[in-house]
Amino acid sequence: MKQRMDFFAAAPAIMKQVRALNQAVEASGLEHSLLHLVKLRASQINGCSFCVDMHSREAMRDGESQQRVFLVSAWKESPLYSERERAAFAYTEAVTLISGQGVPEALYEASLKHFSEEELVKLTVAIGMINVWNRLCVSFHALHPAEAARAA
Repeated sequence: MKQRMDFFAAAPAIMKQVRALNQAVEASGLEHSLLHLVKLRASQINGCSFCVDMHSREAMRDGESQQRVFLVSAWKESPLYSERERAAFAYTEAVTLISGQGVPEALYEASLKHFSEEELVKLTVAIGMINVWNRLCVSFHALHPAEAARAA
């Protein structure tokens, strides 16, 4: 797939702000392992191969097992995730697919059993952030690392 545009070059001022928010999410205090898994799940839902590849690699680089990374898309059927991670996956799916049914009250209440209100705000921003990256990468056909390697 041919890259449509380099969105960093096309709009550097706003992309600087996107990066700043991304850095704030990374420094929010949520576990990096959880952030990796949430980013991976949202990217799978959104069909963003660039982000699926990146977040899979980052998760494994930071110590996540291949098996847990490979099974994120089937998390409901896998016993490998904690209750907190499972709550994060369910919440990630609802927020990413928000036009479907929003975030149902039962899911919201279940999420609060595993996340404080502050953590749930941080998790929601993290989900929003990965959705921004997914939309940028999918819309503009971000140059996938495999394509960059072939071109080199």
